[in-house]
Amino acid sequence: MSIIKDFLLQMTLMVLPIFIYFTIITERVKHDRNKTILMTVFWGISILLCMSFPLNFGHDSRLDIRIIPLLFGALYGGFGPGVFLAALIILYRLNFGGISIGFYNTVLVLAVTLPVILFYQKLFMRSRKYKRVLIAVCLSFYYCFVGISLLGIIKGFSFDAIKVQVIHMIFVVGVTWFFVMLYETIREIQQLRLDIQNAEKLRVISELTSVFAHEIRNPMQVTRGFLQLLDDPDMSESKKQYIKISIEELDRANDIINEFLAFGKPTVDNSTKINVGQQLEQVVNILENFALNFDVKIKKDIHDSCWIYANPQKLNQSLINILKNAVESMPNGGSVWVACMSTEDGYIKVMIKDEGIGMTRKQLDSLGSPFYSLKEKGTGLGMMVSYQIIHSFKGKIKVNSNQNIGTEFTILFPQYP
Repeated sequence: MSIIKDFLLQMTLMVLPIFIYFTIITERVKHDRNKTILMTVFWGISILLCMSFPLNFGHDSRLDIRIIPLLFGALYGGFGPGVFLAALIILYRLNFGGISIGFYNTVLVLAVTLPVILFYQKLFMRSRKYKRVLIAVCLSFYYCFVGISLLGIIKGFSFDAIKVQVIHMIFVVGVTWFFVMLYETIREIQQLRLDIQNAEKLRVISELTSVFAHEIRNPMQVTRGFLQLLDDPDMSESKKQYIKISIEELDRANDIINEFLAFGKPTVDNSTKINVGQQLEQVVNILENFALNFDVKIKKDIHDSCWIYANPQKLNQSLINILKNAVESMPNGGSVWVACMSTEDGYIKVMIKDEGIGMTRKQLDSLGSPFYSLKEKGTGLGMMVSYQIIHSFKGKIKVNSNQNIGTEFTILFPQYP
Protein backbone atom coordinates (compact mmCIF):
# COMPACT_ATOMS: atom_id res chain seq x y z
CA MET A 1 0.00 0.00 0.00
CA SER A 2 2.89 2.34 0.77
CA ILE A 3 4.34 1.77 -2.71
CA ILE A 4 1.02 2.72 -4.34
CA LYS A 5 0.95 5.93 -2.32
CA ASP A 6 4.50 6.71 -3.46
CA PHE A 7 3.52 6.06 -7.10
CA LEU A 8 0.51 8.39 -6.81
CA LEU A 9 2.63 11.06 -5.13
CA GLN A 10 5.18 10.95 -7.96
CA MET A 11 2.38 11.30 -10.54
CA THR A 12 0.86 14.22 -8.61
CA LEU A 13 4.21 16.00 -8.69
CA MET A 14 4.04 15.75 -12.50
CA VAL A 15 0.43 16.91 -12.79
CA LEU A 16 0.98 20.17 -10.90
CA PRO A 17 3.34 21.86 -13.43
CA ILE A 18 1.06 20.89 -16.32
CA PHE A 19 -1.99 22.22 -14.47
CA ILE A 20 -0.21 25.48 -13.58
CA TYR A 21 1.01 25.93 -17.17
CA PHE A 22 -2.37 25.57 -18.87
CA THR A 23 -4.48 27.35 -16.23
CA ILE A 24 -2.19 30.24 -15.28
CA ILE A 25 0.89 30.68 -17.46
CA THR A 26 -0.77 30.40 -20.90
CA GLU A 27 -3.57 32.75 -19.81
CA ARG A 28 -1.48 35.47 -18.15
CA VAL A 29 1.99 35.28 -19.74
CA LYS A 30 2.13 36.39 -23.38
CA HIS A 31 5.83 36.28 -24.26
CA ASP A 32 7.07 32.80 -25.30
CA ARG A 33 10.47 33.30 -23.67
CA ASN A 34 8.88 34.11 -20.31
CA LYS A 35 6.66 31.04 -20.63
CA THR A 36 9.72 28.85 -21.22
CA ILE A 37 11.54 30.32 -18.21
CA LEU A 38 8.57 29.82 -15.89
CA MET A 39 7.97 26.27 -17.10
CA THR A 40 11.67 25.44 -16.61
CA VAL A 41 11.36 26.65 -13.01
CA PHE A 42 8.26 24.50 -12.42
CA TRP A 43 9.85 21.42 -14.01
CA GLY A 44 12.89 22.04 -11.80
CA ILE A 45 10.68 22.12 -8.69
CA SER A 46 9.00 18.92 -9.89
CA ILE A 47 12.42 17.23 -10.25
CA LEU A 48 13.48 18.28 -6.74
CA LEU A 49 10.23 17.00 -5.23
CA CYS A 50 10.38 13.72 -7.16
CA MET A 51 13.94 13.13 -5.93
CA SER A 52 13.02 14.15 -2.37
CA PHE A 53 10.09 11.71 -2.12
CA PRO A 54 11.19 8.62 -4.05
CA LEU A 55 9.70 5.14 -4.14
CA ASN A 56 11.48 2.87 -1.65
CA PHE A 57 12.07 -0.79 -2.51
CA GLY A 58 13.77 -2.50 0.40
CA HIS A 59 16.82 -0.83 1.85
CA ASP A 60 18.85 -0.03 -1.27
CA SER A 61 16.41 0.92 -4.03
CA ARG A 62 15.18 4.50 -4.17
CA LEU A 63 13.41 5.19 -7.45
CA ASP A 64 11.72 8.29 -8.88
CA ILE A 65 10.44 9.70 -12.19
CA ARG A 66 12.83 12.67 -12.51
CA ILE A 67 13.33 11.71 -16.17
CA ILE A 68 9.78 12.85 -17.06
CA PRO A 69 10.16 16.53 -16.00
CA LEU A 70 13.62 16.47 -17.59
CA LEU A 71 12.10 15.14 -20.83
CA PHE A 72 9.33 17.76 -20.83
CA GLY A 73 11.79 20.57 -20.15
CA ALA A 74 14.27 19.45 -22.82
CA LEU A 75 11.74 18.50 -25.54
CA TYR A 76 9.37 21.45 -25.16
CA GLY A 77 11.92 24.00 -23.94
CA GLY A 78 15.06 23.14 -25.92
CA PHE A 79 18.77 23.12 -25.20
CA GLY A 80 18.91 25.70 -22.37
CA PRO A 81 16.15 24.24 -20.16
CA GLY A 82 17.41 20.69 -20.84
CA VAL A 83 20.97 21.47 -19.70
CA PHE A 84 19.71 23.48 -16.70
CA LEU A 85 17.46 20.65 -15.49
CA ALA A 86 20.22 18.05 -15.98
CA ALA A 87 22.63 20.22 -13.95
CA LEU A 88 19.94 20.59 -11.26
CA ILE A 89 19.62 16.80 -11.01
CA ILE A 90 23.39 16.35 -10.65
CA LEU A 91 23.77 19.09 -8.01
CA TYR A 92 20.81 17.90 -5.97
CA ARG A 93 21.99 14.30 -6.19
CA LEU A 94 25.42 15.40 -4.97
CA ASN A 95 23.88 17.32 -2.08
CA PHE A 96 21.42 14.50 -1.34
CA GLY A 97 23.80 11.54 -1.14
CA GLY A 98 27.30 12.90 -1.62
CA ILE A 99 29.83 11.32 -3.97
CA SER A 100 28.77 7.70 -4.21
CA ILE A 101 28.07 4.98 -6.75
CA GLY A 102 24.57 6.39 -7.21
CA PHE A 103 25.98 9.85 -7.96
CA TYR A 104 28.42 8.49 -10.56
CA ASN A 105 25.59 6.50 -12.12
CA THR A 106 23.39 9.63 -12.33
CA VAL A 107 26.16 11.64 -14.02
CA LEU A 108 26.97 8.85 -16.50
CA VAL A 109 23.31 8.27 -17.40
CA LEU A 110 22.75 11.99 -18.08
CA ALA A 111 26.01 12.25 -20.04
CA VAL A 112 24.88 9.39 -22.30
CA THR A 113 21.16 10.22 -22.65
CA LEU A 114 20.89 14.05 -22.60
CA PRO A 115 22.70 14.56 -25.97
CA VAL A 116 20.30 12.05 -27.56
CA ILE A 117 17.26 13.80 -26.06
CA LEU A 118 18.46 17.19 -27.32
CA PHE A 119 19.27 15.69 -30.74
CA TYR A 120 15.63 14.64 -31.18
CA GLN A 121 14.21 17.90 -29.78
CA LYS A 122 13.77 19.63 -33.16
CA LEU A 123 12.18 16.54 -34.69
CA PHE A 124 9.87 16.35 -31.67
CA MET A 125 8.73 19.99 -32.10
CA ARG A 126 8.12 19.52 -35.83
CA SER A 127 6.08 16.36 -35.33
CA ARG A 128 2.38 15.88 -34.76
CA LYS A 129 0.74 14.63 -31.59
CA TYR A 130 1.14 10.85 -31.88
CA LYS A 131 4.68 11.02 -33.23
CA ARG A 132 5.60 13.27 -30.30
CA VAL A 133 4.19 10.69 -27.91
CA LEU A 134 6.20 7.94 -29.62
CA ILE A 135 9.44 9.97 -29.48
CA ALA A 136 8.97 10.78 -25.78
CA VAL A 137 8.16 7.16 -24.89
CA CYS A 138 11.20 5.87 -26.80
CA LEU A 139 13.48 8.41 -25.11
CA SER A 140 12.19 7.53 -21.63
CA PHE A 141 12.74 3.84 -22.40
CA TYR A 142 16.25 4.65 -23.61
CA TYR A 143 17.01 6.62 -20.43
CA CYS A 144 15.85 3.77 -18.18
CA PHE A 145 17.65 1.13 -20.24
CA VAL A 146 20.93 3.07 -20.04
CA GLY A 147 20.38 3.49 -16.29
CA ILE A 148 19.85 -0.25 -15.78
CA SER A 149 22.87 -1.14 -17.93
CA LEU A 150 25.28 1.29 -16.25
CA LEU A 151 24.08 0.40 -12.74
CA GLY A 152 24.59 -3.29 -13.55
CA ILE A 153 28.10 -2.60 -14.85
CA ILE A 154 29.00 -0.54 -11.76
CA LYS A 155 27.33 -2.63 -9.01
CA GLY A 156 26.99 -5.97 -10.75
CA PHE A 157 23.87 -7.67 -12.08
CA SER A 158 21.46 -9.47 -9.77
CA PHE A 159 17.98 -10.81 -10.41
CA ASP A 160 16.30 -8.80 -7.61
CA ALA A 161 17.95 -5.51 -8.66
CA ILE A 162 17.07 -6.01 -12.34
CA LYS A 163 13.48 -6.95 -11.43
CA VAL A 164 13.02 -3.71 -9.51
CA GLN A 165 14.62 -1.65 -12.29
CA VAL A 166 12.43 -3.27 -14.96
CA ILE A 167 9.28 -2.54 -12.92
CA HIS A 168 10.49 1.06 -12.60
CA MET A 169 11.14 1.26 -16.35
CA ILE A 170 7.64 -0.01 -17.19
CA PHE A 171 6.16 2.53 -14.79
CA VAL A 172 8.23 5.42 -16.21
CA VAL A 173 7.40 4.54 -19.83
CA GLY A 174 3.69 4.23 -19.01
CA VAL A 175 3.62 7.53 -17.09
CA THR A 176 5.54 9.26 -19.92
CA TRP A 177 2.95 8.06 -22.44
CA PHE A 178 0.10 9.22 -20.19
CA PHE A 179 1.47 12.69 -19.47
CA VAL A 180 2.60 13.49 -23.02
CA MET A 181 -0.85 12.43 -24.27
CA LEU A 182 -2.44 14.58 -21.55
CA TYR A 183 -0.24 17.58 -22.37
CA GLU A 184 -0.84 17.35 -26.13
CA THR A 185 -4.58 16.80 -25.73
CA ILE A 186 -4.98 19.83 -23.44
CA ARG A 187 -2.92 21.88 -25.89
CA GLU A 188 -5.16 20.77 -28.78
CA ILE A 189 -8.26 21.75 -26.79
CA GLN A 190 -6.79 25.18 -26.04
CA GLN A 191 -5.90 25.70 -29.69
CA LEU A 192 -9.40 24.61 -30.73
CA ARG A 193 -10.88 27.11 -28.29
CA LEU A 194 -8.73 29.90 -29.76
CA ASP A 195 -9.74 28.86 -33.28
CA ILE A 196 -13.41 28.95 -32.31
CA GLN A 197 -12.97 32.41 -30.78
CA ASN A 198 -11.23 33.66 -33.94
CA ALA A 199 -13.89 32.06 -36.14
CA GLU A 200 -16.65 33.76 -34.13
CA LYS A 201 -14.84 37.09 -34.33
CA LEU A 202 -14.40 36.72 -38.09
CA ARG A 203 -18.04 35.70 -38.53
CA VAL A 204 -19.20 38.86 -36.77
CA ILE A 205 -16.82 40.96 -38.89
CA SER A 206 -18.09 39.25 -42.03
CA GLU A 207 -21.70 40.06 -41.18
CA LEU A 208 -20.91 43.65 -40.23
CA THR A 209 -18.86 44.36 -43.35
CA SER A 210 -21.47 42.89 -45.67
CA VAL A 211 -24.11 45.15 -44.07
CA PHE A 212 -22.15 48.40 -43.86
CA ALA A 213 -19.67 48.20 -46.76
CA HIS A 214 -21.93 49.66 -49.42
CA GLU A 215 -23.27 52.35 -47.09
CA ILE A 216 -19.70 53.41 -46.28
CA ARG A 217 -18.58 53.33 -49.92
CA ASN A 218 -21.28 55.66 -51.20
CA PRO A 219 -20.21 58.79 -49.24
CA MET A 220 -16.57 57.88 -49.85
CA GLN A 221 -17.07 57.83 -53.63
CA VAL A 222 -18.98 61.13 -53.50
CA THR A 223 -16.20 62.72 -51.43
CA ARG A 224 -13.54 61.38 -53.82
CA GLY A 225 -15.39 62.81 -56.81
CA PHE A 226 -15.65 66.28 -55.26
CA LEU A 227 -11.97 66.21 -54.29
CA GLN A 228 -11.06 65.48 -57.92
CA LEU A 229 -13.24 68.39 -59.04
CA LEU A 230 -11.44 70.68 -56.61
CA ASP A 231 -8.08 69.82 -58.17
CA ASP A 232 -7.80 73.01 -60.21
CA PRO A 233 -4.60 73.76 -62.22
CA ASP A 234 -4.37 77.23 -60.62
CA MET A 235 -4.42 75.80 -57.11
CA SER A 236 -1.28 76.08 -54.98
CA GLU A 237 1.02 73.08 -54.79
CA SER A 238 0.41 72.61 -51.06
CA LYS A 239 -3.36 72.39 -51.56
CA LYS A 240 -2.88 69.99 -54.48
CA GLN A 241 -0.77 67.84 -52.19
CA TYR A 242 -3.52 67.86 -49.55
CA ILE A 243 -6.09 66.75 -52.14
CA LYS A 244 -3.77 64.02 -53.42
CA ILE A 245 -3.22 62.68 -49.89
CA SER A 246 -6.97 62.78 -49.19
CA ILE A 247 -7.74 60.78 -52.35
CA GLU A 248 -5.00 58.26 -51.51
CA GLU A 249 -6.40 57.77 -48.01
CA LEU A 250 -9.90 57.26 -49.40
CA ASP A 251 -8.54 54.68 -51.83
CA ARG A 252 -6.72 52.95 -48.97
CA ALA A 253 -9.95 52.82 -46.95
CA ASN A 254 -11.69 51.35 -50.00
CA ASP A 255 -8.97 48.69 -50.32
CA ILE A 256 -9.45 47.72 -46.67
CA ILE A 257 -13.20 47.36 -47.25
CA ASN A 258 -12.48 45.15 -50.28
CA GLU A 259 -10.19 42.95 -48.16
CA PHE A 260 -12.87 42.52 -45.51
CA LEU A 261 -15.49 41.73 -48.15
CA ALA A 262 -13.22 39.22 -49.90
CA PHE A 263 -12.62 37.45 -46.60
CA GLY A 264 -16.27 37.34 -45.58
CA LYS A 265 -17.66 36.47 -49.01
CA PRO A 266 -18.99 32.88 -49.23
CA THR A 267 -16.89 30.85 -51.65
CA VAL A 268 -18.45 29.40 -54.80
CA ASP A 269 -16.70 26.41 -56.34
CA ASN A 270 -15.98 27.43 -59.96
CA SER A 271 -12.85 25.31 -60.17
CA THR A 272 -11.66 23.89 -63.45
CA LYS A 273 -8.50 22.57 -65.09
CA ILE A 274 -6.08 25.50 -65.46
CA ASN A 275 -2.44 26.05 -66.35
CA VAL A 276 -0.73 27.72 -63.39
CA GLY A 277 2.07 28.91 -65.67
CA GLN A 278 -0.36 30.93 -67.79
CA GLN A 279 -2.01 32.37 -64.67
CA LEU A 280 1.38 33.36 -63.28
CA GLU A 281 2.25 35.07 -66.60
CA GLN A 282 -0.96 37.10 -66.34
CA VAL A 283 -0.17 38.08 -62.73
CA VAL A 284 3.34 39.21 -63.73
CA ASN A 285 1.94 41.29 -66.61
CA ILE A 286 -0.56 42.95 -64.26
CA LEU A 287 2.10 43.90 -61.70
CA GLU A 288 5.02 44.78 -63.98
CA ASN A 289 4.26 48.52 -64.05
CA PHE A 290 3.61 48.48 -60.31
CA ALA A 291 7.02 46.86 -59.79
CA LEU A 292 8.75 49.50 -61.92
CA ASN A 293 7.53 52.18 -59.51
CA PHE A 294 9.60 50.44 -56.81
CA ASP A 295 12.57 49.96 -59.18
CA VAL A 296 11.96 46.19 -58.99
CA LYS A 297 12.55 43.80 -61.87
CA ILE A 298 10.49 40.60 -62.11
CA LYS A 299 12.39 37.59 -63.50
CA LYS A 300 10.50 34.54 -64.74
CA ASP A 301 11.18 30.83 -65.08
CA ILE A 302 7.80 29.40 -66.04
CA HIS A 303 7.51 25.89 -67.50
CA ASP A 304 4.68 24.58 -69.68
CA SER A 305 2.01 22.02 -68.72
CA CYS A 306 1.64 23.04 -65.07
CA TRP A 307 -1.96 21.90 -64.79
CA ILE A 308 -4.00 21.96 -61.58
CA TYR A 309 -7.68 21.97 -60.60
CA ALA A 310 -8.58 25.42 -59.23
CA ASN A 311 -10.60 28.60 -59.65
CA PRO A 312 -8.52 30.90 -61.92
CA GLN A 313 -9.87 34.17 -60.47
CA LYS A 314 -9.25 33.08 -56.89
CA LEU A 315 -5.81 31.76 -57.76
CA ASN A 316 -4.87 35.06 -59.43
CA GLN A 317 -6.10 36.96 -56.37
CA SER A 318 -3.79 35.00 -54.06
CA LEU A 319 -0.76 35.18 -56.39
CA ILE A 320 -1.21 38.92 -56.96
CA ASN A 321 -1.28 39.53 -53.22
CA ILE A 322 1.90 37.49 -52.56
CA LEU A 323 3.80 38.99 -55.51
CA LYS A 324 2.67 42.52 -54.59
CA ASN A 325 3.94 42.01 -51.02
CA ALA A 326 7.27 40.77 -52.43
CA VAL A 327 7.64 43.94 -54.51
CA GLU A 328 6.66 46.21 -51.60
CA SER A 329 9.26 44.52 -49.35
CA MET A 330 12.04 46.13 -51.47
CA PRO A 331 11.79 49.92 -50.98
CA ASN A 332 15.28 50.34 -52.48
CA GLY A 333 14.65 48.19 -55.53
CA GLY A 334 15.92 44.77 -56.49
CA SER A 335 14.68 41.62 -58.21
CA VAL A 336 11.80 39.21 -57.70
CA TRP A 337 12.03 35.70 -59.14
CA VAL A 338 8.86 33.83 -60.04
CA ALA A 339 8.91 30.24 -61.18
CA CYS A 340 6.46 27.47 -61.98
CA MET A 341 7.36 23.83 -62.61
CA SER A 342 6.22 20.27 -61.99
CA THR A 343 7.92 18.06 -59.41
CA GLU A 344 8.69 14.36 -59.52
CA ASP A 345 6.35 13.61 -56.62
CA GLY A 346 3.21 14.82 -58.41
CA TYR A 347 3.01 18.49 -57.45
CA ILE A 348 3.10 21.80 -59.29
CA LYS A 349 5.53 24.14 -57.55
CA VAL A 350 5.11 27.92 -57.67
CA MET A 351 7.99 29.93 -56.25
CA ILE A 352 8.07 33.68 -55.52
CA LYS A 353 11.38 34.95 -54.13
CA ASP A 354 12.42 38.50 -53.30
CA GLU A 355 15.45 40.42 -52.00
CA GLY A 356 13.45 42.40 -49.46
CA ILE A 357 13.71 43.18 -45.77
CA GLY A 358 12.80 39.63 -44.74
CA MET A 359 11.08 38.43 -41.57
CA THR A 360 11.99 37.11 -38.14
CA ARG A 361 10.94 33.62 -36.96
CA LYS A 362 8.17 35.15 -34.85
CA GLN A 363 6.85 37.12 -37.84
CA LEU A 364 6.95 33.98 -40.00
CA ASP A 365 4.94 32.03 -37.43
CA SER A 366 2.23 34.73 -37.39
CA LEU A 367 2.07 35.15 -41.18
CA GLY A 368 -1.41 34.43 -42.51
CA SER A 369 -3.04 34.92 -39.09
CA PRO A 370 -6.07 37.20 -38.68
CA PHE A 371 -5.27 40.90 -38.28
CA TYR A 372 -1.50 40.38 -38.48
CA SER A 373 0.36 42.52 -40.98
CA LEU A 374 3.97 43.63 -41.48
CA LYS A 375 2.77 46.81 -43.17
CA GLU A 376 2.32 49.88 -41.02
CA LYS A 377 -1.20 50.44 -42.32
CA GLY A 378 -2.10 46.85 -43.26
CA THR A 379 -4.92 44.71 -41.89
CA GLY A 380 -3.36 41.29 -42.55
CA LEU A 381 -6.54 40.04 -44.20
CA GLY A 382 -5.03 40.06 -47.71
CA MET A 383 -2.43 37.45 -46.80
CA MET A 384 -4.95 35.46 -44.80
CA VAL A 385 -7.31 35.35 -47.77
CA SER A 386 -4.40 34.16 -49.95
CA TYR A 387 -3.64 31.33 -47.51
CA GLN A 388 -7.33 30.44 -47.38
CA ILE A 389 -7.57 30.29 -51.18
CA ILE A 390 -4.44 28.15 -51.60
CA HIS A 391 -5.55 25.71 -48.90
CA SER A 392 -8.99 25.45 -50.55
CA PHE A 393 -7.21 24.06 -53.64
CA LYS A 394 -5.44 21.50 -51.39
CA GLY A 395 -2.25 23.50 -51.75
CA LYS A 396 0.64 23.76 -49.29
CA ILE A 397 2.61 26.90 -48.43
CA LYS A 398 6.17 27.01 -47.18
CA VAL A 399 7.89 30.32 -46.37
CA ASN A 400 11.61 30.79 -45.79
CA SER A 401 12.90 34.21 -44.82
CA ASN A 402 16.02 35.91 -43.51
CA GLN A 403 16.13 39.51 -42.34
CA ASN A 404 17.77 41.89 -44.85
CA ILE A 405 18.26 38.98 -47.28
CA GLY A 406 14.78 38.19 -48.56
CA THR A 407 11.77 35.89 -48.46
CA GLU A 408 10.85 32.86 -50.55
CA PHE A 409 7.27 31.59 -50.90
CA THR A 410 6.97 28.01 -52.15
CA ILE A 411 3.45 26.86 -53.03
CA LEU A 412 2.69 23.23 -53.92
CA PHE A 413 -0.52 22.26 -55.71
CA PRO A 414 -1.57 18.69 -56.52
CA GLN A 415 -0.93 18.15 -60.23
CA TYR A 416 -4.01 17.58 -62.38
CA PRO A 417 -3.92 13.92 -63.47
